[in-house]
Amino acid sequence: MDNALKARYRIRAGIIKAMAHPTRLFLVEELSRGERCVCELTDMVGDDISTVSKHLAVLKNAGIVADDKRGTQVFYSLRCPCVLNFLSCVESVLMTNAAERATMPV
Repeated sequence: MDNALKARYRIRAGIIKAMAHPTRLFLVEELSRGERCVCELTDMVGDDISTVSKHLAVLKNAGIVADDKRGTQVFYSLRCPCVLNFLSCVESVLMTNAAERATMPV
């Protein structure tokens, strides 16, 4: 594997890593329903605003979400809705694994 290909995989892994937290997965799914103010997301998550903002910053740095500051409030939206396809694939893996476990002899 050459350096350019390694770099491409490293960048891909960074995007996947940005989503690899339960709170960030929740935020992505919630933002798929529409734009939300950070204060709304904070209430939904149940953490303090600083923690939620850090999670949103990770998603923003990965290019998954976008922010829009309006006065004193910051609104977030899903920048790349195609990440939901990845989450759908994750659900398929979970269902396949559960089905296989259900058919295994005990």
